Amino acid sequence: MGMTDTRARIGEAELLDIAGPGSVISGADLREREPGYFMDGIRADLLVRPSTTEQVAAILSLCNARQQPVVVHGGVSGWVRATQTRPGEIILSMERMNAIERIDGENRSAIVQAGVILQNFQETVEKQGLCFPLDLGGRGSCQLGGNASTNAGGMRVLRYGMMREQVLGLEVVLADGRIVSSMNSMLKNNTGYDLKQLFIGSEGTLGVITRLVLRLREMPVSCNTAIVAVQTMSAVASLLRKVDAGLGGQLSAFELIDSDFFGVNTSEGRLRSPFAKRSPYYVIIESQGADSTRDANIFESVLAEAMETGLVSDAIIAASEQQRADIWAIRETLEHVVSDFTPFYAFDVSLTVGEMEAYMKRVRADLAQTFPDGKIAFLGHVGDGNLHIAIGAGGPDDRHAVEECVYRPLGAIGGSVSAEHGIGLEKKPWLPISRNAEELAVMRQLKDLFDPQRILNPGKVLTINAR
Repeated sequence: MGMTDTRARIGEAELLDIAGPGSVISGADLREREPGYFMDGIRADLLVRPSTTEQVAAILSLCNARQQPVVVHGGVSGWVRATQTRPGEIILSMERMNAIERIDGENRSAIVQAGVILQNFQETVEKQGLCFPLDLGGRGSCQLGGNASTNAGGMRVLRYGMMREQVLGLEVVLADGRIVSSMNSMLKNNTGYDLKQLFIGSEGTLGVITRLVLRLREMPVSCNTAIVAVQTMSAVASLLRKVDAGLGGQLSAFELIDSDFFGVNTSEGRLRSPFAKRSPYYVIIESQGADSTRDANIFESVLAEAMETGLVSDAIIAASEQQRADIWAIRETLEHVVSDFTPFYAFDVSLTVGEMEAYMKRVRADLAQTFPDGKIAFLGHVGDGNLHIAIGAGGPDDRHAVEECVYRPLGAIGGSVSAEHGIGLEKKPWLPISRNAEELAVMRQLKDLFDPQRILNPGKVLTINAR
């Protein structure tokens, strides 16, 4: 069936019958909604907002029978155009499925609907002395179901792992409307295939996550934060090992900022630099523990040793929560680099720490050769091998050439074109750099198995021939 045939297949009235009054948005109201980063508008015909898993199942069953393409929307805070829509498609928004159903303090777990916003969940569990350690810049808008469907990462991966490690169980609706409820709440359950792992990171192409069982941790009592100046990437790698060993498992963040990104955010009229002079690299180091006095002493001692051995040339330790926030603002503020780097490109790659220095030099050199006036800055969660790259180069037709500079060198070193943002449409042409032919073939087989009509998030992640 062609796209023009599917556009009129499902009407607003049919969706209203399933999801109830006020559940469907269309026309000008739909066009006014936020489409997501790097997208110039919503092209879908309708948006439906179910409030229960059963409604999601009924909607997908109807769409599957009519071969109606469906794109799931969570917080639309992703950076790879995984939620981009086209005419003839329907948006399935999870915004009304936003209930925190249960917090089990004894088991340190929670049951939530997929539309719960990450920050709201964090603040709720903190009131019970617990924490949900996944943390990223989009915390105020991203939804937990979207965090799972993209296997989100963020600042705490070094200590707690990615979203995959936080999910104990989940409930998912398949393309044909079947509800697969695997709401396991145990840390250990070795009974055959771990079905939830198929849907975590699948970006809505295999099923729609509706509910999750999430693992919670004890709320840390202490938090110590510093920003340090480092002269070389080899020193950054050595510093990572030193502080991780010295802090005895309490290292929770190790964030790299290069001189270019630091300079953009601390230029005149912007954020204040805590240092008197510029350094090639900066690292934000944060530890979390259970004894405020003891942990602060250990933290200061480890940093003092790093300075004595020459790994660190200068260091600022936050003495208050405001100073901690000021330090993190240098890393998390993106508005200035977006405005200064035109056209702006954002990249999210992964590679071993030992390969980073050579890779960064190669990308800089390739970009300079192709775009002599281009701008580039590196930052990221270097503690877990994740580099973010900000580039401003070329014109509106030069995207592929810019991407070539970033992605091509990853093939020879076994790197990944996506560390935590997923594939979507943005990185689909480059997926073969990180996945071999056999892996891609199995991924296509899974798509055929779970979504034979290919209605779920069509065109995203994989290139699959039409039926």
